[in-house]
Amino acid sequence: MEAVAKWRNNPTTARKMRLVVDLVRGMEVNDALNTLKFTRKHAARDVEKVLRSAVANWTVKYPDESIDDSNLFIKKIFVDEGRTLKRFRPAPFGRAHRIRKHSHHLTIIIDSKTDSQNQENDN
Repeated sequence: MEAVAKWRNNPTTARKMRLVVDLVRGMEVNDALNTLKFTRKHAARDVEKVLRSAVANWTVKYPDESIDDSNLFIKKIFVDEGRTLKRFRPAPFGRAHRIRKHSHHLTIIIDSKTDSQNQENDN
């Protein structure tokens, strides 16, 4: 029972976003939201938005299930490189320097822990 949320072409670099993503990988959703709320990186707000979207997608996909009883956790979270916009800035002596504006794609997959998974984690 999993749900997916994606944010494509987010206009920050993937390297900055991976610092925040590594903090919450594999965590339960409530713990991850608390961690993101108190993280001082700007990218934490973006990850929190996408994580809340994934939870909303899960509730739409499984309306009979309760969020509290399902023990949602982040199964996969990854950041891929997006498109790069290339711009030019004037430089001395009539030259031009290239400015690269990077973007990335963020994907979050959440899943609910079943009783068999809980028993494996306890052992």
